[in-house]
Amino acid sequence: MKDFFYAIEDFFVNVLFAPFDALRALELENWWTANLISWVFIIVGMVAFVYWMLQLKKYNDNNEEDKSITSHSYL
Repeated sequence: MKDFFYAIEDFFVNVLFAPFDALRALELENWWTANLISWVFIIVGMVAFVYWMLQLKKYNDNNEEDKSITSHSYL
């Protein structure tokens, strides 16, 4: 059973975390390449936020939402 857990450890350390080890090596050379992943996540987050707001505006313009006071029992 011990070998099973060592296999899981080996898979995570040597396979799944290998890209992060490569990024750690780049951090010493160039700040911009080290933070490329952060910039990509920021851009994806901003695009997702704009998409979400446009979808909310579309549903709001179509008056599809029930805005009556009795729509929820706690109101």
